Amino acid sequence: MLNDILLVFVPMFFTVDPIGILPIFTSLTQGLTPQEKRGIIFQSLVTASLVAVGFIFLGNVIFRFLGITMGDFMVAGGVILFCLAMVDLTTQGKTRRGVASELGAVPIGTPLVVGPAVLTISLMLRSVHGLGPTLIALFLNIGIVGIVFTFSDTLMRFLGASGSRALSKVMMLLLAAIGVMMVRRGIIEIMSGAHTF
Repeated sequence: MLNDILLVFVPMFFTVDPIGILPIFTSLTQGLTPQEKRGIIFQSLVTASLVAVGFIFLGNVIFRFLGITMGDFMVAGGVILFCLAMVDLTTQGKTRRGVASELGAVPIGTPLVVGPAVLTISLMLRSVHGLGPTLIALFLNIGIVGIVFTFSDTLMRFLGASGSRALSKVMMLLLAAIGVMMVRRGIIEIMSGAHTF
């Protein structure tokens, strides 16, 4: 169980990329009072959790109905993760999203904390390691995001904008490697007689 949690936690951590989204969070919440910032952090964590958990449960039902196999989804998910990582690695940083009236829900909660990559890897990891470890790892990662956001001012002073971007690039390189691994495992799954979710 503990080993499964760790195997889910690590790739999910690289996908969530709390340090990479830190500069965006800081810029979006600049000038707000500490109380307003706490409210936005709480809203973003709740939104991210609801979106991710809902997708983990409903995604399997939809895929089973459509006849999509675990191998199919692993290949597709791996390609998506690899492409997202390559886009991030070849640009100057994550693009700032439009600011909605409910800042914590959109864009911070989703798509910044929980976006397409997180949803993709969550569903794939559930099929490999089970529901329990996936949910635990998901909530641990969202909790880390909450800690990073809470101490955002201190972390930004320590890392600096360039340090944050450099660390994010390293995480994206590892995410690209994870994407390749998912494609490889998906192809093996298909060739060995894939089963549906």
